Amino acid sequence: MSIIKIEEIRKHAPHRYPFLLVDRVLECESGKSILALKNVTCNEAYFNGHFPQRSIMPGVLQVEALAQAAGLLIFYTTGKDVDDDNWYFLAGVDNARFKRLVEPGDQLHLRVDIAKQRRELWVFNAKATVDGELACSAELLIAKGGLK
Repeated sequence: MSIIKIEEIRKHAPHRYPFLLVDRVLECESGKSILALKNVTCNEAYFNGHFPQRSIMPGVLQVEALAQAAGLLIFYTTGKDVDDDNWYFLAGVDNARFKRLVEPGDQLHLRVDIAKQRRELWVFNAKATVDGELACSAELLIAKGGLK
């Protein structure tokens, strides 16, 4: 699949500013993996308090960015858009590790691979890198749920 820009991402992701953490999809192989991009910019609100003397992207937001990329991979695998009966929620994070600080100006590359899928539970191996260096890794569990 070719590059997917933000306009297309917004059609399939339920998140909106300031919580949409995927700017572009660089590669996607349905049923297998996705490579997405998050441009880390100095004007993101969380930098005002984390930390004022040295801006660092919170690890929990790195994990959220990976989860959002995983959600896009679910969409591109199943072809089902988000609606009241078709939502996917982060159900678990295992073995999360943070290896490198992520700062304004960095490009966070989000690589997510499907490890397994049973019914409505998906398990992903996820890694975020900056300039080829591992910043964050985790196993993500994502489950289907409805808003009703």
